[in-house]
Amino acid sequence: MGLPFHPFWLIILLAVVLIIFGPGKLPELGGAVGRGIREFRKASTEMRDEVTSSVSDKEPTGTPPAAATPAAATTTNSAADHKAEPEKS
Repeated sequence: MGLPFHPFWLIILLAVVLIIFGPGKLPELGGAVGRGIREFRKASTEMRDEVTSSVSDKEPTGTPPAAATPAAATTTNSAADHKAEPEKS
């Protein structure tokens, strides 16, 4: 596809930066740009990981929650369980 700008403009831009900042500040300026790019990548990676983890936490895992057992099935109210003991005199 090609570059969105002509390489000639890049040469002119670098010449202007060299004139403004001088050859002594150029390595310092390059280091600052590199640190900025690293920080941007780190922040974007952290943001992507956070979004990915929050989305994966909200997605269902495919296993339905355990079904609740009805109360009647768990209680024993039969007459055999509650036999009346004979009264002792």
